[in-house]
Amino acid sequence: MRDEVRRVPEIIVSDAVSRSFGSFVAIDNVSLTVREGQFITIVGPSGCGKSTLLQILGGLVAPSSGEVLIDGEKLNGPRPDKIGMVFQEPLLLPWKTAAENVEFPLLLRHVSAKERRERSLALLDLVGLAASVGRYPHQLSGGMKQRVAIARGLVQHPRIVLMDEPFAALDEQTRSRMWGELLRIWERTHATILFVTHGLLEAIYLADTVLVMGTDPGRIIARIDVPLPRPRTYEMVGSAEAGRLRNQIWELVASGQ
Repeated sequence: MRDEVRRVPEIIVSDAVSRSFGSFVAIDNVSLTVREGQFITIVGPSGCGKSTLLQILGGLVAPSSGEVLIDGEKLNGPRPDKIGMVFQEPLLLPWKTAAENVEFPLLLRHVSAKERRERSLALLDLVGLAASVGRYPHQLSGGMKQRVAIARGLVQHPRIVLMDEPFAALDEQTRSRMWGELLRIWERTHATILFVTHGLLEAIYLADTVLVMGTDPGRIIARIDVPLPRPRTYEMVGSAEAGRLRNQIWELVASGQ
């Protein structure tokens, strides 16, 4: 269904990117290419630099060497017009409603109140929260809060969405439900998504391609294409092919520590 992705332009290029913190090398010589519309997941042991890589690709952390290109232009800092971020914690403002939290990035850019509200309501509808626009964070479940955070990450219409373990704090049932929600949003927005996770089945279920990172120093040690058909169904998690891929990735993760 998404074979055409391989023929569309490169939207992200990481060219020999390294990042050190003092004498500690967090990631070393990471090169990757992401084409527009792809869904990439990134897995690896704790300390392999997954989050650091995502922060570099988002312009939040500068590389010590190498460079990142977005649409062929060197990335020199955050680009909220092109890159949205979703973190493990929703980080919602408790004194603002769901709609106001989604609007907040637009408020900072002095977008008109009318346009802010229109975009906010449209995105809350997209993530299935049209009935909760006036609720405050304490009135929302964990999954609902994360959906507000996803809507906020999409409100500036970014072509790239970077997600750092956004479902890690959710219970298993809510987490699996969120997989389907995220894939539905991806299909409708056509965004390019890079998604960091520790869950191997989560990585397989969501992705076109899984990047496996190793440690000492952090680096990409394998790129695994996921041949599962789309649309994905939850039954695929228990399929023989998903099991084979999980075992393959598990061995790579274990050997890359």
